[in-house]
Amino acid sequence: MGDYMSSDNEHYHEDDNGDFYDDDGGDDSSVGFQALETELLSAYATFPPTKVITKESLLAAQREDLHRVMDLLSLKEHHARTLLIHYCWDVDKVLAVLVEYGWTEHFIVKINEGQSRRIRCMALKCNAVCDEEKIRQLVSIRDPNLSEKFDRVLLESYIEDNRRVKWCPSVPHCGNAIRIEDDELCEVECPCGMQFCFSCLSEAHSPCSCLMWELWSKKCQDESETVNWITINTKPCPKCHKPVEKNGGCNHVSCLCGQSFCWICGTATGRDHTYTSITGHSCGRYKNDHEKKSELARHYLERYIHYHNRYKAHIDSLKLESKLKETIIGKINILEENLSTSKDFSWIINGLYRLFRSRCILSYSYAFAYYMFGDDQFKDEMSKTERKIKQNLFEDQQQQFEANVEKLSSVLEEKFDTYSENDILSFRMRIIALSGTTDNLCRNLYEYIETDLLGSLQRTVHRIAPYRSKGVEKASS
Repeated sequence: MGDYMSSDNEHYHEDDNGDFYDDDGGDDSSVGFQALETELLSAYATFPPTKVITKESLLAAQREDLHRVMDLLSLKEHHARTLLIHYCWDVDKVLAVLVEYGWTEHFIVKINEGQSRRIRCMALKCNAVCDEEKIRQLVSIRDPNLSEKFDRVLLESYIEDNRRVKWCPSVPHCGNAIRIEDDELCEVECPCGMQFCFSCLSEAHSPCSCLMWELWSKKCQDESETVNWITINTKPCPKCHKPVEKNGGCNHVSCLCGQSFCWICGTATGRDHTYTSITGHSCGRYKNDHEKKSELARHYLERYIHYHNRYKAHIDSLKLESKLKETIIGKINILEENLSTSKDFSWIINGLYRLFRSRCILSYSYAFAYYMFGDDQFKDEMSKTERKIKQNLFEDQQQQFEANVEKLSSVLEEKFDTYSENDILSFRMRIIALSGTTDNLCRNLYEYIETDLLGSLQRTVHRIAPYRSKGVEKASS
């Protein structure tokens, strides 16, 4: 790269007169000077500093410079002549200017392509990384804003190229990045309040693995279940092929296009019919293939609805319970004014946060169960009998956890601001006991998932963020 790259093998310095000399040292005796003089005289004799150009040699001299520029820059003769005339036939200056222009264009293109972090030499098969000072120097002359972009990308490389640092995924972006010190598989909370999975940058979703949550989110947003409903509850018209829903007991149905057909077999028929038969038509039996597909689609749809309804129920409960915070703080303020002995009500707030966190985990546990015990993701990992046993054990723990969460929610909704001091003490013991039990049940559920379910997998690897009793870890400033 010439000026842009330096060699590790040779070092040269410039004196006050602009001449370069080697820094290897050497003897300053007259012998050294005599040797140097002899060398210079020899060079002078070989390459004379002046040259006579006659009328006859003028064309040859011009062509010599023209061909030098044409060969190095791949230009046509008239283009090379135009450049040389502009730069007063200074070949070295032409080459220097165009090389600098070429490098500048190369740097600008790479910065705009998002390759600022590692711009390589433009020579074919050269992997040398260009000097950032030279990049900054050339680009800033042409476009100062692009130079600032280059510096910004280099700064943000600390986040983009660092596996332990990631941007907060909040929308709109809060401008914060989070750095972790331990395992990347964790859930963190940004100072802006956003709780997210550090591994996949989705919302905090344990006990679902990242893949499970990705599939579940897509499924909830997809129209595939609508297609399943259409498959179960409608049949295509044999003429226009649009789905037709049956709204009566008679097996003779009519499409909006005017075509009549048999609901049982889907064959086009005439309009004449009775409640029990269609004139000129006898289908004899159901179409087995269609019936099997309908039953299978019905099974998958009902299973999805089962888990989705429970997932959504806990999400909806969380939204309603989130409004409890202001109400509870108001009740605490009343108690602080009325009670003289106790002023510490942090146990109520702790119980409330335990409720919030447990609701989230419960909702995600249904998404986890949908994939863990389904026929797709892990069908080759365990037999049907083994899967059923593990599912029953999981659901037993899930139901115990769920029951305690509902109890905690019910207790927190009590009108404790009207309680006497003795009643407050009893209320405090109930909140602390329920919070502790809920915490233990949640931890047990996580241990069962990590050890007996995900830990026993042989063909696939699914990991989840570990359970933290205090909730999602908050990032400190």
